[in-house]
Amino acid sequence: MNVLRSWLPSIFVSYPTEKEITPTSVNWFPNRRCNYECEFCFHTTKSTFILPLDQGKAGLRLLTQTGMKKLNISGGEPFLNPRYIGEIFKFCKEDLQLEACSVVCNGSKVTEKWMDEYGRYLDVMAISCDSFVPETNAKQGRGDKVDVEGEGHISNVRDVVALCKRHGIKVKINSVITINNWDEDMNEPIAELAPFRWKVFQVLLLDGENTGSATGSIRDARHLTITTEQFKAFVDRHRSQACLVPEDNDAMRDSYLQMDEKMRHVFGFYIAVEIFMNCRDGGKTAGASILDVGVQEALKGSGFDPEMFVERGGVYDWKREKPAELDW
Repeated sequence: MNVLRSWLPSIFVSYPTEKEITPTSVNWFPNRRCNYECEFCFHTTKSTFILPLDQGKAGLRLLTQTGMKKLNISGGEPFLNPRYIGEIFKFCKEDLQLEACSVVCNGSKVTEKWMDEYGRYLDVMAISCDSFVPETNAKQGRGDKVDVEGEGHISNVRDVVALCKRHGIKVKINSVITINNWDEDMNEPIAELAPFRWKVFQVLLLDGENTGSATGSIRDARHLTITTEQFKAFVDRHRSQACLVPEDNDAMRDSYLQMDEKMRHVFGFYIAVEIFMNCRDGGKTAGASILDVGVQEALKGSGFDPEMFVERGGVYDWKREKPAELDW
């Protein structure tokens, strides 16, 4: 048997020595391009590579065979590649029979045409909105170069929320809390938008992404950081929002399974969705390929903590709902 182990690819044979981890919910960053320039971004445009569609599907099939039930696509701005992500969601729903598909976007590129064609395959859309004060959005880069005053972003958010609800897609709002918005009161606009989840993140620094040129970062968010007390004050101010799901830096680290876009040559073909990243020691480090060592072996080095994943509310009612009537 030892001889057999020595030559069989580990993708076909796995010999776990510890409890296996099920990748229930996986976050995939298929492309880093974005039309916004958010100062705090921790997944910046370091490359424009995007995996060929058929190869992306092959990687997702492998993950599904290991227990993935929900796929979340983030970026970059995913809707800069609208057909690509639409076909991925369609494949996940029709071929892989995933329970849920979700996407995180800034709302600026979502169209009714895309929703008519692919909306049926999407369960949750998370829309990034850090402030309802136009000047704050402009200051932090939450808007494209045309929207220099930050007003267009807020309008886009409202329009996309309405579009999602017409199509029966659950709405999340994602807000990054920084030194510029920690004292803002968002109760009224959040209650008006009525998302089923409002994820509130303490701004996170990651070397190589948003800590200045000395670490090879494109962005520098060090001036945007807040204290634990400031983040708590923001959360406490919004406790009345039943949809509120706060995540400080400790909750975010190692509680997500993340796949980047980097390509690797494995067994005669290329695949990129195999890289599990961890966020230990203040940065992101690419782990081993699932096609090189198998999913379980890759997860061992990912830094992923299943208990933290559950504790931060990683499992929830993520299936889509029937279209709702709008009150606004």
